[in-house]
Amino acid sequence: MRLNAFDNYLLHQGERSDLTGFSRFAVEFFYFGIKEARACLFVGLFFSAVFAVPRAGLFGVPRYDLLLIIALAIQAWMVWAKLETIDELKAISLFHAVGFALEVFKTSNGIKSWNYPDFAYTKLLGVPLFSGFMYAAVGSYIIQAWRLFELRVVHHPTYWMAGVIAIVIYANFFTHHYIGDYRWYIAACALGLYARSAVVFRPFDRERQMPLLLSFVLIGFFIWLAENISTFFGIWKYPNQLGAWSVVHVGKWSSWSLLVVMTFTIVANLKHFKERIHVPT
Repeated sequence: MRLNAFDNYLLHQGERSDLTGFSRFAVEFFYFGIKEARACLFVGLFFSAVFAVPRAGLFGVPRYDLLLIIALAIQAWMVWAKLETIDELKAISLFHAVGFALEVFKTSNGIKSWNYPDFAYTKLLGVPLFSGFMYAAVGSYIIQAWRLFELRVVHHPTYWMAGVIAIVIYANFFTHHYIGDYRWYIAACALGLYARSAVVFRPFDRERQMPLLLSFVLIGFFIWLAENISTFFGIWKYPNQLGAWSVVHVGKWSSWSLLVVMTFTIVANLKHFKERIHVPT
C-alpha cells in the first residue's frame, strides 16, 4: 500500500513554473531516475536474488530452484499488490514462454550457444525454469515504465507491420544458425518502420519526447550490462567464458535491442495501452 501511495505521488506532480534552466534539468533528471528505479522493481528484486543466492543454494535447495521460487513469489506479490493487472500478467507470461523456448534452443546439443552448469530439480530440457523470468523482467519493466511515465507513442507503425517485424526478429534468433544472421537487415527494416515514431513521457510535471528507436537501444544496452554481471556470477556461461570470465561480446547489445522491439510490440497490443498509441491513418 505504501508503494501504491508512492506511485500516486510520482504520478501527481503539480506544475512547477518556477523551475527553469539547470534547476529544472536537475529536478526532472532526479525524478526520471526515481521513476526508472521504480519501474525496475521486478528486475531489481529478481536480480538481487540472482546475485545474493550462493551457487551452492540454501537449506539444501539448489540455486536455480530457489531462484524460481523467489521469482514466482515476486510476481505473485506484484499482482496481489495491484502493481500489475491480470492482463499484464498474461503478457509477462508470454514473455516468459517465448524466452524459455529460445533458451531451450540455444542450449541444445546442436547449438550450445551457452549453458547452465548447475544442478536443479526444475530444469526442463536442460534449462532451469527461472530463466524465462529474465525475459519476463524486460516486459515487466516496460509495463511499469509505461504507467509511471504516462507514456504516449506517436506515429507508431500499423500493428500488423509491427507484428511482422517482431516475428521476424524472433525467428532470426533461431534461423541464423542455419541460413545466416540477418539481424542488420532486420534492424534496417525496423529503422525504417519506426523512423518517425516517438515516445512522449513525463519525468516530472511536463512531457518530454525522444525517438522510440533510441529508447530501444538504451534499454538493450542496460540489459547487456546486466548480462555481463550475470555471467560474471556464473548464472550462465558462454563457451568463451568457461575457462575465465570475459566481457560479453558487444554484438549482443544489438540482439537485446531487437528483443526489446519484440517485447514492446507485445506490450503495445494490451488494450489499455493501445489507447495511448497514435497510429497514422
